[in-house]
Amino acid sequence: MRMGIMTGTRSSSDDVNQIGRTITIDEVVGLVQRAESAGFDTVWMANVFALDAIMTMGIAGRETSTIEVGTAVTPTYPRHPTAIAQQAVTAAAAARNRFVLGIGLAHKVMIEDALGMSYARPARHMHEYLEVLAPLLRGETVNFSGEQYRVTGLSVGAAGADDVPLMVAALGEQMLRLAGRFTSGTITWMVGPKTMTDHVRPTLMNAAQEAGRPEPRIVAGFPIVLTHEPDEARARIAAGLALYGRLPSYRAMLDREGVAGPEDLAIVGDEATLRAGIERIRETGASDFNAAIAETDPGAFDRTFDFLASLA
Repeated sequence: MRMGIMTGTRSSSDDVNQIGRTITIDEVVGLVQRAESAGFDTVWMANVFALDAIMTMGIAGRETSTIEVGTAVTPTYPRHPTAIAQQAVTAAAAARNRFVLGIGLAHKVMIEDALGMSYARPARHMHEYLEVLAPLLRGETVNFSGEQYRVTGLSVGAAGADDVPLMVAALGEQMLRLAGRFTSGTITWMVGPKTMTDHVRPTLMNAAQEAGRPEPRIVAGFPIVLTHEPDEARARIAAGLALYGRLPSYRAMLDREGVAGPEDLAIVGDEATLRAGIERIRETGASDFNAAIAETDPGAFDRTFDFLASLA
């Protein structure tokens, strides 16, 4: 199982309950360089309304030599699939083909409530999006006519860019089947080990097999922190991730797992506890562990990073 870490677009190191300041490109590049030196396989970057994750990971890839960089994830609705394809092949060229494009639907509160775009048929949207985007990332010419997208005789490319790996944040059955049929795999968040084993992996694998595709990757994201004060850490994680527990798609996964909130999925405790938690994720068949390190107290990020590096 590959070992990766997650970075956002804001720093909340002073207080997990606060939004924090916007981080700089240099800070992201520094983290990716540090992760590469420490032996991590991948760094994934979230995309909110600060640094553009595709551009930033392309820059970070150019400033490193071996580590894989990717987005987890870039929302589809605000970007036409041809536009995101152009961004992705540019990032791949900059990163010398160590860039992975992770995309996702985001949530109604962002797409419809904040941006004013219809979120009425998300699975249809993603299906058509992948019909256009997936072949573009393979360097093919696309001719597609659907309800939401129509593209005629278009291709994208960048000198030095090979085919760009594509992944989808998928939770429900329809989305998992689309991920298995069209992409290299899925990136999960708020999905527990039981749900991974009983729902995510079999649905994804069956869809890939039916489509004649290689075995897909599963990048499993979990909050994690090395601490000798687990109760206090979980309380801070609960406060910091409270919003996730209210978003419908994540709430469905938490309910399927049988847990009350995001803090119940977090891997929190001493070294033995963290090793056992990561091993449980490995046993689900996940190909990648994506560590979202929670800065629950001063020094928590560094000591957790160093511990994960010892496993990587």
